[in-house]
Amino acid sequence: MKHLYSNLQRYFHFYKYEILGVALLQHLFIGIFIHDLDLYIHYIWPLNMVIVGIASIGVYIEKEWWKRLIKNGLLMILIGMPISLWFHFEVSISFLIWINILYFIFFSFIFFEILKFLFQPNYINLDLIVASICGYLLLIELATFAFQLFFYQYPNCFIGVHGVNPVDTYASFIYFSTVTITGIGFGDISPTMHYTKLLTSLFGIAGQLYSVLLIGILISKFSNRK
Repeated sequence: MKHLYSNLQRYFHFYKYEILGVALLQHLFIGIFIHDLDLYIHYIWPLNMVIVGIASIGVYIEKEWWKRLIKNGLLMILIGMPISLWFHFEVSISFLIWINILYFIFFSFIFFEILKFLFQPNYINLDLIVASICGYLLLIELATFAFQLFFYQYPNCFIGVHGVNPVDTYASFIYFSTVTITGIGFGDISPTMHYTKLLTSLFGIAGQLYSVLLIGILISKFSNRK
């Protein structure tokens, strides 16, 4: 048993960014394949967080104990909150606001670890490339939950968002966050109040800045390698 645990730990450490990248992709886009919203809310939602939590193990294997403690504590809360819906717990506005705050903190925690790694090594390898992709996906996660947090507090702060069901809202803001950060900006979803306009602008700048910094980092590391 101890040997199996040791092998799993090495596997998660060696492929930590590949595993995290796949987990983030399914967390953001698995709704493409799910048509039953009740199934998504009651089962896919908590399962998603279990997968992301397991996938983040490798990133924190060599980190300080308190970082693992905070990450695991947040994860347990984020798994427990959707599971509470099994017992007919009401999906209130305050519930949705708090879960978006916790999601934002959880993914921020992982995002900063990814950024630290991108700035550290003086070489380019597969880990660096995959970690940069994880950072981009995490930026979309952060934007999604920041936008949702404002939307649940002020429902009129966006137009074009389907707010009938939390899953519809989540899908709408994944889409909006992606087109904002990538700079596509179709315009079918738009902020209507000054704070959401500024927040959208901020994430638009963050997406472009991340891309520019990443290109600079990769060129610099490639030059050092040469």
